[in-house]
Amino acid sequence: MLRIKRVPTVVSNYQKEEGEEGARREGGCGRNCLNKCCIQGAKIPLYVFKGLNKTGGSKGVLGHENGEPPVAFLESLLLGEWEDRSERGLFRYDVTACETKVIPGDYGFIAQLNEGRHLKKRPTEFRVDKVLQPFDGNKFNFTKVGQEEVLFQFEASEDGEVQFFPSAPIDVENSPSVVAINVSPIEYGHVLLIPRVLECLPQRIDRDSFLLALHMAAEAGNPYFRLGYNSLGAFATINHLHFQAYYLAMPFPVEKAPTKKITTTDGGVRISELLNYPVRSLVFEDGETVQDLSNTVSDACICLQNSNIPYNVLIADCGNRVFVFPQCYAEKQALGEVSPELLDTQVNPAVWEISGHMVLKRKKDYEEASEENAWRLLAEVSLSEERFREVSALIFEAIACSENGEASNEQSSVNKNVHAIKKSSHSAIVTGTQECLVLQ
Repeated sequence: MLRIKRVPTVVSNYQKEEGEEGARREGGCGRNCLNKCCIQGAKIPLYVFKGLNKTGGSKGVLGHENGEPPVAFLESLLLGEWEDRSERGLFRYDVTACETKVIPGDYGFIAQLNEGRHLKKRPTEFRVDKVLQPFDGNKFNFTKVGQEEVLFQFEASEDGEVQFFPSAPIDVENSPSVVAINVSPIEYGHVLLIPRVLECLPQRIDRDSFLLALHMAAEAGNPYFRLGYNSLGAFATINHLHFQAYYLAMPFPVEKAPTKKITTTDGGVRISELLNYPVRSLVFEDGETVQDLSNTVSDACICLQNSNIPYNVLIADCGNRVFVFPQCYAEKQALGEVSPELLDTQVNPAVWEISGHMVLKRKKDYEEASEENAWRLLAEVSLSEERFREVSALIFEAIACSENGEASNEQSSVNKNVHAIKKSSHSAIVTGTQECLVLQ
């Protein structure tokens, strides 16, 4: 029996206090949160994006027919509001003071020394061997963050116009999507996109939520603004649906890696395999519309979720390029197959680390950072070539069935093939509290 210490991410100033105060008194919890105790009558800025053109798709930064959007999304609104929260002292540390360097070598891995990120963390509150788990309102979730941590609501336009409202009521009945700060940021402008926050959706991708994330990348219109997603079992630490995003003005190593085309879908989405990179990945690009790209990637993610395969997603190139990384690091960690040297670094390889932005928590690791060390860590994340082929085949079958309108057949095919994949995987039961008990 192995014991594994889990180190989650703090995403709200209220996270560590949850569970200590019990039920809230009537008339509000005193935190001015997003929950029903405080939400009535609340107003938060609202950014309305143009949304999907049914025939022509999205065209990046969208504006009025006669000019630019009323607010330049990334530079003016998101970063301006983020800076405001920084001045108000809502972050746990100053991420701009963290040392960052490009590691010498062919790939240009980026190392950041972030000693504040692993302090005062609360235990992960869900099992790490289950990608799909029901939402639990008793545990920390984003309805419990303070309204001052929310930057703005992010919604699609109903009339095809981009608009901004500095103070807009929250439509409780229709559950708005919101953008909020991550109080333990990895980089400048680190935010969370929380789709339909009041619906309390568990951490699982669906077609609507992924399309929203692609629109956010397109609205930003800047290749240095990326969105990421971590499933449960792949180092998501909160079981409430959310994407992360931040600005980093240099290319990620994974974006520079070569690819080999595998196929093109009926909707024009090109699917490739990543080459010469330590983590095996499928890459999805283009498509006749944003909807086509979103549907194809969503189908891949839903297939992985239903097959209980942990994964990470990187949305790059203004939403035109998406990397999907099935991974097995937590599985290896639970089975004692990761070296003590790697475990001592306390680096949990989630989407940013997998993409090449290595967030290091010890000065020793930062000073000794090398391309070899980065490669060695990420190689432990990747599926074996044989298992990756099996998982890829399952994904392609799910996408093909979805394109043919055979949703029920798709699920049947998934169920039949999951057993074959699991036979080649390790078998473990992991129960997640402050420490994970692993029964082999």
